[in-house]
Amino acid sequence: MNVNQFPDRIIEIDQEHYLYFGGTAYLGLPTNKDFQELVIKNIQQWGTTYGSSRSANIKLTAYENGENFLAHYIKAESAVTVSSGMLAGKLVIDQLKKQTDSFFHFPNTHTAIQTNESLPIFINDKINPLLLDSKSEKITVLTDGVSGFQTKAVDLSILKEIPDHKEITLLIDESHSFGILGRDGSGIYSGIDLPVKRKIMVSSLGKAFGLNGGVIASDVLFINQIKELDIFISAAGMNPAFVQTLADAEYIYKIQHQKLLENLNYIDQKLIKKDNIKFDKSYPLLYLEDENLIEILRENKIIIASFKYQSNSKNLNRIVITANHLKEYLDKLVNILND
Repeated sequence: MNVNQFPDRIIEIDQEHYLYFGGTAYLGLPTNKDFQELVIKNIQQWGTTYGSSRSANIKLTAYENGENFLAHYIKAESAVTVSSGMLAGKLVIDQLKKQTDSFFHFPNTHTAIQTNESLPIFINDKINPLLLDSKSEKITVLTDGVSGFQTKAVDLSILKEIPDHKEITLLIDESHSFGILGRDGSGIYSGIDLPVKRKIMVSSLGKAFGLNGGVIASDVLFINQIKELDIFISAAGMNPAFVQTLADAEYIYKIQHQKLLENLNYIDQKLIKKDNIKFDKSYPLLYLEDENLIEILRENKIIIASFKYQSNSKNLNRIVITANHLKEYLDKLVNILND
């Protein structure tokens, strides 16, 4: 389906209007007027792009401002931006390969932080025996903050079973939890209290935070190592107008996050809980097990997200709730699902 404007809460298809419950603009920012005005103001100051290395002799204060905001918001020692969430993941994997003896991954880990050398952390629903053996080594555990087809943060308690002679680095992709979970949408990074040597967070900023780019957050030493990578040095940075907007929009992020929570609580009060609909009031996705519901919704002028997330996987059918959805739209959606 092709559309001719940003698919916010209403989209036009073949000259007909539909309610839209798809996408990843969880905080509703791409069409938020106050947010757009900040972006425009910063483009006027910083231009439409800046195709120079971050290591060049000219340093733009926009990067310092935005990255300090991100570190504070995430509650990490340090943070650095790059041009995409995918690049953020790949840069971190490249660096960790120099420091890791063995990689292990949780199920359905996003492509951004996958590596061919990685082994599953679970085998037949039990911890991989290699994580319990007597070998002293440095391991890296890869996971999404919220895995595909799930509505709650990943359960990391299994890491407590790994013996002390395994030095653990935890890499978590928060592209679908940053801006959503945690206080004011700070994500789950700061709340992870586990026996790990180092924790690293990567995330796209093009979802909840409404700007093309990616972030890496961790301790100062690791972030400095990322800044020394050849790929980081030779690549242009995230658009500086966008990075400055991150710092300027802190109050908007908090307002929109509260609106999102109110919408989710509203749905939770009205939705009849069913086995074929997976929903949690803290998370803005409803997963549908019943394929027939997609067509029923479409017949009622509602479009949701339906696509194959990864090759050789089943279709991902999800209803996406954003801060922009009005109560009357939520009522129409819930009434259909309850029927």
